[in-house]
Amino acid sequence: MVVDDDKATLQILERILRKHGYNVDIAETGREAEEKVNNKPFDLALLDVKLPDTDGVDLLSEIHRVRPKMVKIIITGFASMENGIRAMDAGADAYLVKPVTSEELLKIVEQKLRERENA
Repeated sequence: MVVDDDKATLQILERILRKHGYNVDIAETGREAEEKVNNKPFDLALLDVKLPDTDGVDLLSEIHRVRPKMVKIIITGFASMENGIRAMDAGADAYLVKPVTSEELLKIVEQKLRERENA
C-alpha cells in the first residue's frame, strides 16, 4: 500500500511498483489507510509523513500495532532527525527522503521484504 496525499507522487510510486510486479493499493489519507489495513493484510506500506488528517508517524504507529509484521517505510520530503527517530521508534523498517529514485525505492522494498521473509 502507498499512502500519500499528493496525487502525482501517489501515481508515480504506484506505477513504479506495478511495473515491477507488485500489487498496489493506494490511500490519500490516514483514515483511508487505517480502514484498508484493518480489513486487508498488506506485505508493505509506504507512508508519507505529511497527511491531511494525521501525522504519518502516528499512522505508522497505529499500523504497527495492528500489523506488526508488515514492512513499513516512511517516505518524506520533510526529513528531520526528530521525525526519523520517531519513525524508527514507532516501527518503521526504513526512512527515505524524497525525491527517491525508482532504483533506490525498489532496492529498499525488495531488501525489506526479503528480511521479513527470513525473520
